[in-house]
Amino acid sequence: MSHFVTLKLNGDFRRLYNRGRAVTNPALVMYYSKNRAGICRIGITTGKKIGNAVERNRSRRIIREAFRSVVKDVDGDFDIVFVARSKTKYQKSTYIEKVMRDMMLSEHMLKTENNGAEK
Repeated sequence: MSHFVTLKLNGDFRRLYNRGRAVTNPALVMYYSKNRAGICRIGITTGKKIGNAVERNRSRRIIREAFRSVVKDVDGDFDIVFVARSKTKYQKSTYIEKVMRDMMLSEHMLKTENNGAEK
């Protein structure tokens, strides 16, 4: 899996908030659930507590870039919403990528080293 589609509908976000599973970290929150769309779909939200528009956009860019590095290792089709926290705007995308990988590994969303070698 090498690409993803962006979630845009409010109903998709609400469904994940209400029915999806959540994983938290001081820098990021991830809501996710399996989908039947055949592709990984991602949504990113940043609230006004994050800061002004420049800081919110920076947080979204950092999350998007980190996910581009992780999406090729996602095992399965998921709807994922990332919620930026106040610490996100101060981090580099490499740190956020590590946080995403740790979160996804703990939830068994990534291909393991053995699976990658066999395929």
